Amino acid sequence: MTVVDLRSDTVTRPSAAMRKVMAEAEVGDVVFGDDPTVNRLEAVVAERLGMEAAMFVPSGTMGNQLGVGALVQPGDAVLLPAFAHVARWEGGGIAATFGALLVHIAGDSGLPAIAAFEAHCYGPHLKAPRPTVMALENTHNWAGGRVYTASDLASRVAWAKSKGLACHLDGARLWNAMVATGESAALLVRGFDSVSVCFSKGLGAPIGSCLVGSRELIAKADRLRHRLGGGWRQAGLVAAAAHYALTHNVERMADDHRRARRLAELLVQHAIGTPLHPVDSNIVQFAVHPRFVSAKALVDSASAAGVMFFGTGPSTARLVTHLDVDDADIDRVADMFATL
Repeated sequence: MTVVDLRSDTVTRPSAAMRKVMAEAEVGDVVFGDDPTVNRLEAVVAERLGMEAAMFVPSGTMGNQLGVGALVQPGDAVLLPAFAHVARWEGGGIAATFGALLVHIAGDSGLPAIAAFEAHCYGPHLKAPRPTVMALENTHNWAGGRVYTASDLASRVAWAKSKGLACHLDGARLWNAMVATGESAALLVRGFDSVSVCFSKGLGAPIGSCLVGSRELIAKADRLRHRLGGGWRQAGLVAAAAHYALTHNVERMADDHRRARRLAELLVQHAIGTPLHPVDSNIVQFAVHPRFVSAKALVDSASAAGVMFFGTGPSTARLVTHLDVDDADIDRVADMFATL
């Protein structure tokens, strides 16, 4: 039975062409700074984002942790949207490792209004944690892959700077936002002090992210990286895959977005569920139709029929398109939905 895996855009497998460049990659020792493939990737990513420097790290979580960690002191507060990946899915790392408080701020579609940020920016008070960082996410995973334009982000960044806050962007799916908006990566990250971008979500690389920022910030984050055991050796093998992904697999994300919109339509057409957010990119968060006992019941039935996805709550679930899902796979999902 052919299986269509819609659990995440992290489930992709390296293509034959990607495996070839990995096998042929020139490597060195990253800790000594002499892996040419890693150095090339970092230079390309920094240039594309219009920033001074980049640092290749194993995961988006490490990129976020180092980016925020380089900007805070113990007892500081980080203002961020409710359900942000940094707060919800990174093991409490900012608090556990760097001693900073994460202040969750509600907002429509994952991007709080400036007034909401203002209400949580307590100012200098001996008894209050000191807000020092605003962290945003684009696209916003838990808000159904919502995409924010450069203008959406710029207004929040301008407010944060007016309050003396540094700004971090979780850009794990920044490439999706770039394709969806038609705006450059550099424009989308303008004004941020640190940005994490991922190569294994959507782009199809097996591993790797980059933290991007000023040379000073990257130098500080590099020290933190070694403290966390993140010193690579011959990482050019996987940096080659990341560079291949960045070169070949960005523009095609428009197909993922188109297929996600079709899935959203199929959910409604076959009374499977109702999308919870506009489908801006490759993620469809939806409320499961009441005719199913629970999200788990729907997930189990779909899995038995060869379509994999997961529940995000008792009555909610999500579907994620990616480069290993084509139009024929979406047709298979449509056929499966029709039988449930």
